[in-house]
Amino acid sequence: MDMTLAVIAEKLGGRLSGDGHKIITGMASFDQAMESELCFADDSRYLVRLGETKAAAVLVPEEALNLSGNLIYVKNPRMAFVSLSRLFNPGPVIRDRIHPSVCVGNHVSWGKNVELRSGVVIGDKVSLGSRVLIYPNVVIGDGVILGDDVMIYPNVTILDRCVIGSRVTIHAGTVIGSDGFGFVPEGQQYTKIPHTGIVRIGDDVEIGASNTIDRGTHGETRIKNGVKTDNLVHVGHNVEVGENTLLVAQVGIAGSSVIGDHVILAGQVGVSGHLTIGNNAVIGPKAGVIKSVDAGAVLSGVPAIPHKQWMKAQIVVSQLPELKKKLGAHAKRLKELEEKGD
Repeated sequence: MDMTLAVIAEKLGGRLSGDGHKIITGMASFDQAMESELCFADDSRYLVRLGETKAAAVLVPEEALNLSGNLIYVKNPRMAFVSLSRLFNPGPVIRDRIHPSVCVGNHVSWGKNVELRSGVVIGDKVSLGSRVLIYPNVVIGDGVILGDDVMIYPNVTILDRCVIGSRVTIHAGTVIGSDGFGFVPEGQQYTKIPHTGIVRIGDDVEIGASNTIDRGTHGETRIKNGVKTDNLVHVGHNVEVGENTLLVAQVGIAGSSVIGDHVILAGQVGVSGHLTIGNNAVIGPKAGVIKSVDAGAVLSGVPAIPHKQWMKAQIVVSQLPELKKKLGAHAKRLKELEEKGD
Protein backbone atom coordinates (compact mmCIF):
# COMPACT_ATOMS: atom_id res chain seq x y z
CA MET A 1 0.00 0.00 0.00
CA ASP A 2 1.47 3.35 -1.07
CA MET A 3 0.21 6.66 0.31
CA THR A 4 1.18 10.31 -0.04
CA LEU A 5 2.29 12.27 2.99
CA ALA A 6 -0.82 14.43 2.68
CA VAL A 7 -3.07 11.38 2.95
CA ILE A 8 -1.07 10.01 5.88
CA ALA A 9 -1.27 13.33 7.73
CA GLU A 10 -5.04 13.39 7.22
CA LYS A 11 -5.47 9.83 8.47
CA LEU A 12 -3.40 10.58 11.57
CA GLY A 13 -5.00 13.96 12.22
CA GLY A 14 -1.52 15.49 12.13
CA ARG A 15 -0.03 18.70 10.73
CA LEU A 16 2.06 18.29 7.60
CA SER A 17 5.26 20.24 6.97
CA GLY A 18 6.96 19.52 3.64
CA ASP A 19 6.09 17.81 0.39
CA GLY A 20 2.55 16.45 0.66
CA HIS A 21 2.92 14.63 -2.67
CA LYS A 22 5.82 12.50 -1.41
CA ILE A 23 4.97 8.81 -1.78
CA ILE A 24 5.47 6.58 1.26
CA THR A 25 5.73 2.84 0.63
CA GLY A 26 6.29 1.54 4.16
CA MET A 27 7.46 2.01 7.73
CA ALA A 28 10.86 1.48 9.36
CA SER A 29 12.94 2.43 12.38
CA PHE A 30 14.81 5.73 12.54
CA ASP A 31 18.21 4.23 11.70
CA GLN A 32 17.01 1.70 9.11
CA ALA A 33 14.41 3.69 7.16
CA MET A 34 15.06 4.15 3.43
CA GLU A 35 14.15 6.92 0.98
CA SER A 36 10.49 5.93 0.56
CA GLU A 37 9.78 4.95 4.16
CA LEU A 38 8.46 6.80 7.20
CA CYS A 39 9.84 6.66 10.74
CA PHE A 40 9.22 8.47 14.03
CA ALA A 41 11.27 10.58 16.44
CA ASP A 42 9.60 11.09 19.79
CA ASP A 43 12.37 12.46 22.02
CA SER A 44 15.48 14.63 21.93
CA ARG A 45 17.82 11.71 21.24
CA TYR A 46 16.33 11.37 17.77
CA LEU A 47 15.09 14.91 17.13
CA VAL A 48 18.67 16.23 17.20
CA ARG A 49 19.61 13.57 14.64
CA LEU A 50 16.89 14.25 12.07
CA GLY A 51 19.54 15.06 9.47
CA GLU A 52 20.98 11.55 9.80
CA THR A 53 17.92 9.50 8.89
CA LYS A 54 17.37 8.47 5.29
CA ALA A 55 13.60 8.32 5.82
CA ALA A 56 11.33 10.13 3.40
CA ALA A 57 9.44 11.66 6.33
CA VAL A 58 9.36 11.61 10.12
CA LEU A 59 6.56 11.68 12.69
CA VAL A 60 7.48 14.25 15.37
CA PRO A 61 5.81 15.65 18.52
CA GLU A 62 3.41 18.57 18.16
CA GLU A 63 5.53 20.73 20.47
CA ALA A 64 8.84 20.20 18.59
CA LEU A 65 10.45 23.44 17.35
CA ASN A 66 12.95 24.50 14.71
CA LEU A 67 12.76 21.36 12.61
CA SER A 68 13.05 21.01 8.85
CA GLY A 69 12.27 18.36 6.26
CA ASN A 70 9.19 16.29 5.50
CA LEU A 71 7.48 16.09 8.88
CA ILE A 72 4.10 15.21 10.32
CA TYR A 73 3.44 16.75 13.72
CA VAL A 74 1.29 14.51 15.96
CA LYS A 75 0.44 14.29 19.64
CA ASN A 76 2.12 10.91 20.16
CA PRO A 77 4.58 9.92 17.39
CA ARG A 78 5.05 6.38 18.70
CA MET A 79 1.33 5.66 18.83
CA ALA A 80 0.82 7.30 15.43
CA PHE A 81 3.57 5.05 14.03
CA VAL A 82 1.77 1.97 15.38
CA SER A 83 -1.56 3.10 13.91
CA LEU A 84 0.03 3.75 10.54
CA SER A 85 1.87 0.41 10.62
CA ARG A 86 -1.51 -1.32 10.80
CA LEU A 87 -2.55 0.44 7.61
CA PHE A 88 0.59 -0.63 5.77
CA ASN A 89 0.52 -4.13 7.26
CA PRO A 90 -3.13 -5.07 7.79
CA GLY A 91 -2.29 -8.69 8.64
CA PRO A 92 -3.48 -11.95 7.09
CA VAL A 93 -6.72 -12.12 5.15
CA ILE A 94 -9.22 -14.63 6.49
CA ARG A 95 -10.45 -16.63 3.50
CA ASP A 96 -13.54 -18.27 5.02
CA ARG A 97 -12.56 -21.84 4.23
CA ILE A 98 -11.86 -25.17 5.90
CA HIS A 99 -8.85 -27.11 4.63
CA PRO A 100 -9.70 -30.70 3.60
CA SER A 101 -7.27 -32.11 6.20
CA VAL A 102 -9.07 -30.47 9.12
CA CYS A 103 -10.67 -32.91 11.59
CA VAL A 104 -13.87 -31.53 13.12
CA GLY A 105 -15.75 -33.26 15.94
CA ASN A 106 -19.45 -33.47 16.61
CA HIS A 107 -21.73 -30.55 17.44
CA VAL A 108 -19.19 -27.88 16.46
CA SER A 109 -20.46 -24.41 15.60
CA TRP A 110 -18.79 -21.31 14.21
CA GLY A 111 -19.68 -17.83 13.06
CA LYS A 112 -19.01 -16.01 9.81
CA ASN A 113 -15.68 -15.86 8.02
CA VAL A 114 -13.73 -18.65 9.73
CA GLU A 115 -10.55 -20.17 8.29
CA LEU A 116 -9.11 -23.46 9.53
CA ARG A 117 -5.80 -24.32 7.89
CA SER A 118 -4.20 -27.71 7.35
CA GLY A 119 -3.94 -30.24 10.15
CA VAL A 120 -6.25 -28.48 12.59
CA VAL A 121 -8.12 -30.76 15.00
CA ILE A 122 -11.36 -29.56 16.59
CA GLY A 123 -12.97 -31.59 19.36
CA ASP A 124 -16.65 -32.11 20.14
CA LYS A 125 -19.03 -29.35 21.25
CA VAL A 126 -16.61 -26.55 20.31
CA SER A 127 -17.89 -23.04 19.61
CA LEU A 128 -15.91 -20.63 17.40
CA GLY A 129 -16.88 -16.99 16.89
CA SER A 130 -16.69 -14.97 13.69
CA ARG A 131 -13.51 -13.89 11.89
CA VAL A 132 -11.43 -16.64 13.47
CA LEU A 133 -8.15 -17.72 11.85
CA ILE A 134 -6.51 -20.93 13.04
CA TYR A 135 -3.10 -21.81 11.60
CA PRO A 136 -1.85 -25.36 10.86
CA ASN A 137 -1.61 -28.13 13.44
CA VAL A 138 -3.62 -26.43 16.15
CA VAL A 139 -5.51 -28.77 18.51
CA ILE A 140 -8.68 -27.55 20.22
CA GLY A 141 -10.18 -29.85 22.82
CA ASP A 142 -13.78 -30.72 23.60
CA GLY A 143 -16.05 -27.96 24.82
CA VAL A 144 -13.67 -25.09 24.07
CA ILE A 145 -15.21 -21.67 23.37
CA LEU A 146 -13.48 -19.06 21.19
CA GLY A 147 -14.81 -15.52 20.78
CA ASP A 148 -14.73 -13.28 17.71
CA ASP A 149 -11.60 -12.05 15.93
CA VAL A 150 -9.33 -14.72 17.39
CA MET A 151 -6.02 -15.64 15.74
CA ILE A 152 -4.24 -18.83 16.76
CA TYR A 153 -0.79 -19.51 15.33
CA PRO A 154 0.66 -22.97 14.49
CA ASN A 155 1.04 -25.80 16.98
CA VAL A 156 -1.06 -24.24 19.74
CA THR A 157 -3.02 -26.60 21.99
CA ILE A 158 -6.16 -25.45 23.80
CA LEU A 159 -7.39 -28.27 25.99
CA ASP A 160 -10.90 -29.25 27.04
CA ARG A 161 -13.47 -26.68 28.17
CA CYS A 162 -11.16 -23.65 28.20
CA VAL A 163 -12.72 -20.31 27.27
CA ILE A 164 -11.01 -17.71 25.06
CA GLY A 165 -12.46 -14.20 24.67
CA SER A 166 -12.65 -11.93 21.64
CA ARG A 167 -9.76 -10.21 19.85
CA VAL A 168 -7.27 -12.68 21.30
CA THR A 169 -3.99 -13.67 19.64
CA ILE A 170 -2.16 -16.83 20.72
CA HIS A 171 1.32 -17.37 19.30
CA ALA A 172 2.95 -20.59 18.17
CA GLY A 173 3.58 -23.49 20.51
CA THR A 174 1.50 -22.30 23.45
CA VAL A 175 -0.44 -24.78 25.60
CA ILE A 176 -3.56 -23.59 27.39
CA GLY A 177 -5.28 -25.86 29.88
CA SER A 178 -2.48 -28.26 30.77
CA ASP A 179 -2.67 -29.83 34.23
CA GLY A 180 -1.14 -27.85 37.05
CA PHE A 181 1.85 -29.15 39.00
CA GLY A 182 -0.01 -30.68 41.92
CA PHE A 183 1.03 -33.84 43.78
CA VAL A 184 0.43 -35.16 47.29
CA PRO A 185 3.40 -36.84 49.01
CA GLU A 186 2.63 -40.38 50.18
CA GLY A 187 5.63 -42.05 51.73
CA GLN A 188 8.42 -41.94 49.19
CA GLN A 189 6.04 -41.35 46.27
CA TYR A 190 3.79 -38.58 44.95
CA THR A 191 0.15 -38.97 43.99
CA LYS A 192 -1.22 -36.69 41.28
CA ILE A 193 -4.02 -34.26 42.18
CA PRO A 194 -6.76 -34.29 39.53
CA HIS A 195 -7.15 -30.93 37.78
CA THR A 196 -10.79 -30.47 36.84
CA GLY A 197 -10.88 -26.69 36.37
CA ILE A 198 -10.41 -24.58 33.25
CA VAL A 199 -8.51 -21.59 31.88
CA ARG A 200 -10.55 -18.48 31.11
CA ILE A 201 -8.89 -15.81 28.95
CA GLY A 202 -10.57 -12.41 28.56
CA ASP A 203 -10.82 -10.01 25.63
CA ASP A 204 -7.98 -8.15 23.90
CA VAL A 205 -5.33 -10.53 25.23
CA GLU A 206 -2.11 -11.49 23.44
CA ILE A 207 -0.32 -14.66 24.53
CA GLY A 208 3.30 -15.08 23.40
CA ALA A 209 4.97 -18.13 21.89
CA SER A 210 5.54 -21.25 24.00
CA ASN A 211 3.51 -20.13 26.99
CA THR A 212 1.98 -22.70 29.33
CA ILE A 213 -1.16 -21.70 31.20
CA ASP A 214 -2.36 -24.43 33.56
CA ARG A 215 -6.01 -25.18 34.23
CA GLY A 216 -7.35 -24.75 37.75
CA THR A 217 -7.24 -27.62 40.18
CA HIS A 218 -10.85 -26.65 40.71
CA GLY A 219 -12.44 -23.49 39.35
CA GLU A 220 -10.50 -21.27 36.98
CA THR A 221 -7.11 -19.92 36.04
CA ARG A 222 -7.97 -16.42 34.83
CA ILE A 223 -6.19 -14.13 32.39
CA LYS A 224 -8.24 -10.94 32.39
CA ASN A 225 -8.88 -8.37 29.66
CA GLY A 226 -5.95 -6.64 28.00
CA VAL A 227 -3.17 -8.85 29.40
CA LYS A 228 -0.05 -9.21 27.22
CA THR A 229 2.46 -12.00 27.75
CA ASP A 230 5.88 -12.40 26.17
CA ASN A 231 7.39 -15.73 25.07
CA LEU A 232 8.13 -18.59 27.49
CA VAL A 233 5.78 -17.48 30.27
CA HIS A 234 4.32 -20.00 32.71
CA VAL A 235 1.12 -19.36 34.65
CA GLY A 236 0.27 -21.96 37.30
CA HIS A 237 -3.08 -23.40 38.30
CA ASN A 238 -5.74 -21.06 39.73
CA VAL A 239 -3.61 -17.97 39.15
CA GLU A 240 -5.47 -14.74 38.42
CA VAL A 241 -3.76 -12.13 36.22
CA GLY A 242 -5.42 -8.70 36.36
CA GLU A 243 -6.38 -6.42 33.50
CA ASN A 244 -3.75 -4.83 31.27
CA THR A 245 -0.89 -6.55 33.07
CA LEU A 246 2.40 -7.32 31.28
CA LEU A 247 4.26 -10.59 31.79
CA VAL A 248 7.69 -10.39 30.14
CA ALA A 249 9.75 -13.33 28.89
CA GLN A 250 10.33 -16.32 31.19
CA VAL A 251 8.08 -15.11 33.99
CA GLY A 252 6.84 -17.93 36.20
CA ILE A 253 3.86 -17.61 38.54
CA ALA A 254 3.16 -20.41 40.99
CA GLY A 255 -0.32 -21.67 41.76
CA SER A 256 -3.11 -19.60 43.32
CA SER A 257 -1.29 -16.27 43.24
CA VAL A 258 -3.25 -13.13 42.34
CA ILE A 259 -1.60 -10.52 40.11
CA GLY A 260 -3.37 -7.15 40.12
CA ASP A 261 -4.26 -4.76 37.31
CA HIS A 262 -1.59 -2.83 35.36
CA VAL A 263 1.25 -4.84 36.92
CA ILE A 264 4.58 -5.32 35.14
CA LEU A 265 6.57 -8.49 35.81
CA ALA A 266 9.90 -8.05 33.99
CA GLY A 267 11.93 -10.85 32.43
CA GLN A 268 12.56 -14.01 34.50
CA VAL A 269 10.55 -12.84 37.52
CA GLY A 270 9.46 -15.72 39.72
CA VAL A 271 6.39 -15.44 41.95
CA SER A 272 5.75 -17.95 44.74
CA GLY A 273 2.34 -19.49 45.22
CA HIS A 274 -0.63 -18.06 47.14
CA LEU A 275 0.67 -14.46 47.01
CA THR A 276 -1.00 -11.20 46.01
CA ILE A 277 0.72 -8.53 43.93
CA GLY A 278 -1.18 -5.24 44.13
CA ASN A 279 -2.32 -3.05 41.27
CA ASN A 280 0.33 -1.02 39.39
CA ALA A 281 3.26 -2.83 41.01
CA VAL A 282 6.49 -3.23 39.02
CA ILE A 283 8.82 -6.18 39.65
CA GLY A 284 12.30 -5.88 38.12
CA PRO A 285 14.16 -8.50 36.04
CA LYS A 286 15.09 -11.82 37.68
CA ALA A 287 13.43 -10.83 40.96
CA GLY A 288 12.11 -13.54 43.25
CA VAL A 289 8.83 -12.62 44.96
CA ILE A 290 8.31 -14.64 48.15
CA LYS A 291 5.75 -12.48 49.93
CA SER A 292 2.78 -10.38 48.88
CA VAL A 293 3.44 -6.98 47.31
CA ASP A 294 1.61 -3.72 47.99
CA ALA A 295 -0.10 -1.78 45.22
CA GLY A 296 2.26 0.57 43.39
CA ALA A 297 5.42 -0.99 44.83
CA VAL A 298 8.61 -1.20 42.76
CA LEU A 299 10.76 -4.19 43.73
CA SER A 300 13.99 -5.84 42.58
CA GLY A 301 16.32 -8.60 43.69
CA VAL A 302 16.17 -12.06 45.25
CA PRO A 303 14.28 -12.03 47.49
CA ALA A 304 12.49 -9.01 46.05
CA ILE A 305 12.87 -5.82 48.10
CA PRO A 306 12.09 -2.15 47.36
CA HIS A 307 14.07 -1.11 44.29
CA LYS A 308 15.86 1.84 45.94
CA GLN A 309 16.95 -0.38 48.81
CA TRP A 310 18.15 -2.98 46.32
CA MET A 311 20.19 -0.34 44.46
CA LYS A 312 21.93 0.67 47.69
CA ALA A 313 22.64 -2.98 48.44
CA GLN A 314 24.24 -3.44 45.01
CA ILE A 315 26.62 -0.57 45.77
CA VAL A 316 27.67 -2.36 48.95
CA VAL A 317 28.10 -5.65 47.07
CA SER A 318 30.46 -3.99 44.59
CA GLN A 319 32.55 -2.73 47.52
CA LEU A 320 32.82 -6.09 49.29
CA PRO A 321 36.29 -7.05 47.97
CA GLU A 322 37.78 -3.77 49.22
CA LEU A 323 35.88 -4.01 52.51
CA LYS A 324 37.19 -7.57 52.98
CA LYS A 325 40.70 -6.37 52.37
CA LYS A 326 40.33 -3.54 54.92
CA LEU A 327 38.72 -5.87 57.45
CA GLY A 328 41.62 -8.29 57.11
CA ALA A 329 44.10 -5.46 57.68
CA HIS A 330 42.22 -4.29 60.80
CA ALA A 331 42.07 -7.85 62.13
CA LYS A 332 45.83 -8.22 61.64
CA ARG A 333 46.50 -4.89 63.36
CA LEU A 334 44.20 -5.83 66.26
CA LYS A 335 46.03 -9.13 66.71
CA GLU A 336 49.40 -7.31 66.79
CA LEU A 337 48.10 -4.90 69.44
CA GLU A 338 46.76 -7.78 71.55
CA GLU A 339 50.13 -9.56 71.36
CA LYS A 340 51.97 -6.41 72.45
CA GLY A 341 49.55 -6.08 75.33
CA ASP A 342 50.46 -9.54 76.54
